Amino acid sequence: MKRGFSFSLPVTVVVSAIVFIYFCTVFIFIDRWFGLMTSPGIMNAVVFTGVAFMCVFNYGFAIFTDPGRVPSTFMPDIEDSKVPIHEIKRKGGDLRYCQKCSHFKPARAHHCRVCKRCVLRMVLLVGSLTNDSQNDEQQSADSFRTAYVISGLLLVPLSVALSVLLGWHIYLILQNKTTIEYHEGVRAMWLAEKGGNVYNHPYDLGAYENLTMVLGPSIFCWLCPISRHIGNGLRFLTAYDGISAASTSK
Repeated sequence: MKRGFSFSLPVTVVVSAIVFIYFCTVFIFIDRWFGLMTSPGIMNAVVFTGVAFMCVFNYGFAIFTDPGRVPSTFMPDIEDSKVPIHEIKRKGGDLRYCQKCSHFKPARAHHCRVCKRCVLRMVLLVGSLTNDSQNDEQQSADSFRTAYVISGLLLVPLSVALSVLLGWHIYLILQNKTTIEYHEGVRAMWLAEKGGNVYNHPYDLGAYENLTMVLGPSIFCWLCPISRHIGNGLRFLTAYDGISAASTSK
């Protein structure tokens, strides 16, 4: 199903920031430090252009890829032995049902207010200035000061925020959790400890297996991950699958 294009302020801000930083870096910083027609300048420009292209490509891929939807015919089967886990409501213990979509929700699915539907496995993102001569600095200081200041104001907070998000999502991938599942797991851990039990995330298969679940089975494809290995999104491997297989083989 194709989605129509609509104006999005967050996307516009992000794209504008990327374009501004790219042009300032290539046509102001690299050009002044090395010169675009020199070997160091060309090398830095090519490397930075490659990094910028990957950022734009992945950002666009994340925006335009449909997050998926729960099939209208989905109905949980509590008697299916192949499905060891059935998520239930926090209150009442009933199977999870979306009042807005009017259908049951499979494991790891949540309603997205932006998409206005339930989404499967929803997740809650070399040079030196000393090389400039004093004469050049005096002549062009005023014209480039604005670009330096704005770039600094954009790059510093963006670098800090993206570094934190990168570390956070690496942790989530290694644990095979979504952001929502992490917060739900904190509460489940507290309840388990209160009852004298130990809580283990049911979808945690081990660091390497968790990586393959997200990035794909081939390590050579991790730089450009695909989603064909995930399946239909209605059922995911759990730690209990290995236990069930082991008990069956005995």
